[in-house]
Amino acid sequence: MNAITFDPHSKALPDLVSKLLTARQHSLVLYNKLAALKPFTLAEPVQHLLRQFRQSLVDYLALGPFELYQALEDQPMDSPYRTARDLARRLYAPIARTTQVALAFHDRYDSDSSTTDLTELRQDLSPLGESLAERIELEDRIVAAVDGATRPWQSGIPLELGPVSIAAQPVGS
Repeated sequence: MNAITFDPHSKALPDLVSKLLTARQHSLVLYNKLAALKPFTLAEPVQHLLRQFRQSLVDYLALGPFELYQALEDQPMDSPYRTARDLARRLYAPIARTTQVALAFHDRYDSDSSTTDLTELRQDLSPLGESLAERIELEDRIVAAVDGATRPWQSGIPLELGPVSIAAQPVGS
């Protein structure tokens, strides 16, 4: 029996999409854990979770432009991924704006010291969450286009088939 395995180092577009979705999910889980903490104090558990979230966020943000989008750009002009590539090009600027919001949050809380001011963390998480939601909506459009190129028979994109004969063929005796 052949098992299908996921190679986290693969540069194949479907694998890069899986990496992106996995990193996104990890970041969102940490975001929700962080947002659920009350009150925000300088206690080690809060600092630790904030560090984890910030690192996960940067890892997730980097997967888009540095891996998935680059892999789309590297596709030949006649690639089945050309629709996804064109869409990624159109959505790059709005996605980049969400990246700037996330990086500003990351940089604001980039101190590992016990003097990090967490008094505005809750207020800073709100616009970050809105920005991530916008990014996810945009990325999902690209993911759907990649998925459609990978499995066009399931995407609603018509297959380009050559002429098909449905004439009866003689059955061997």
